[in-house]
Amino acid sequence: MSETRSWRLRPRPWPGTPRARTARFAAVSAVAGLVVAGTAVGAAGPWEGGQRKAERARAAADTAAGGGRRAEPVRPDAPPVLAALGGRATAPQPTRDGLGGALDGLLKDSALGAQTSAAVVDVATGRQLYGSDQDTPYTPASTIKTATAAAALAALGPAHRIETTAVADGDTVVLVGGGDPTLTARPAREGAQPAASLKELADATARGLKARGKGRVKVAYDASRYSGPAAHPIGPNENIAPVSALMVDEGRLDDSDRGPAERTADPAGDAGRKFAGMLREAGVDVDGDPAAGRAGDKAERLAAVSSPPLAALVERTLTNSDNDIAEALARQTALASGQPADFEGAARAVTGRLEKLGLPLSGARIADGSGLDRADNVSAAFLASLLARAADPARPELRPVLTGLPVAGFSGTLSGRYGADAAGRGVVRAKTGTLTGVNTLSGTVVDADGRLLSFAFMTTGAASGEGAQGALDRLATAVAGCGCR
Repeated sequence: MSETRSWRLRPRPWPGTPRARTARFAAVSAVAGLVVAGTAVGAAGPWEGGQRKAERARAAADTAAGGGRRAEPVRPDAPPVLAALGGRATAPQPTRDGLGGALDGLLKDSALGAQTSAAVVDVATGRQLYGSDQDTPYTPASTIKTATAAAALAALGPAHRIETTAVADGDTVVLVGGGDPTLTARPAREGAQPAASLKELADATARGLKARGKGRVKVAYDASRYSGPAAHPIGPNENIAPVSALMVDEGRLDDSDRGPAERTADPAGDAGRKFAGMLREAGVDVDGDPAAGRAGDKAERLAAVSSPPLAALVERTLTNSDNDIAEALARQTALASGQPADFEGAARAVTGRLEKLGLPLSGARIADGSGLDRADNVSAAFLASLLARAADPARPELRPVLTGLPVAGFSGTLSGRYGADAAGRGVVRAKTGTLTGVNTLSGTVVDADGRLLSFAFMTTGAASGEGAQGALDRLATAVAGCGCR
């Protein structure tokens, strides 16, 4: 039965119809956000006063562009994703029958595919409150990124950074990739998340060479930290570059930083050539063209740059559904777990970390880190339980899994969903998943009584992806708007 699965958090618990309750849940959610904003300050991630920095910047930009706020109905800003952490465990817990009354009919929506599954979990206790085919594994698409992120955080911790280094090996400078796909060759953008700069690395390398009296060098590049095939099983695709331990700007050939884009077929070679050009600009003579190679045992470290902390990489992965960072997180998990840094080793490492978290993995298969591989299979119960586990106060290292979730109508892959009049706008926080014929949604909401719940909805075979997304959004909104007792 759906109510038999439960687990208890440590060290202590956290404190009608959807349509009829819409106004009530919006008001309660806003109040809950105000009450606990102070208690959520310690949550990992780019948050200030319970609001994502990106959302705050967007709001400020909107105000500046319009010369002030327009007179319109006031809608609450997205409340803290951890709104139930301030003692809301005393709020009434929804019942299976109550949730069934809100969700059973919506799950029969013709816009959904022939196969649907659902799970709702109480975050404070880990108890599954509702399920419909919740234990059957289905293709999760990009919602699997929550699992990749949790595994990486469990293996490495939120403060971990990925280094890219330059070493001197005789008369050759070797650019050594550590696996940071966000390493950038572009000038810093105002307001953008700081990234490791290839130019800063080249400038520091040039200074180190000049200090050693070396004004002429050869350049090599080393991407050997990762092994196995670089191409994702889906083949060349605008959604992902070849997976390499050395790349700049995710191998993008335009100036984009998210979404589909034409990608280089040789990320490491492109990075090496850009690095050599930057060394020349810094006054170092470079002989010939850069070539693939490895530094010798006696190579001397010249300079290094570091990625943003893993917590920030996780948040970017989830907010933008970034496939390149997701695959890098999986390989970093493999390296930390003593596995080969290829697709198979990463899959074993991620699975092993998820098993240690005590998540329901019966019948599950992790095939990649991004969810582009249709061989991925997990259940709705797994996805909902994962998000509840990420809120466990005994596992603070997992918190970025929650803070990185897109906010309905505000950020990331949910910014274009939940229109201005949608009841779930600013309240639903969820990771989206979309492949042809596959649509999923997994996230968190604070219900009408102030209880923090995690949910997962999965569907396969929908005739229209847009129609399926709308149906999934209505399911999430129903959970948010329902006290469901």
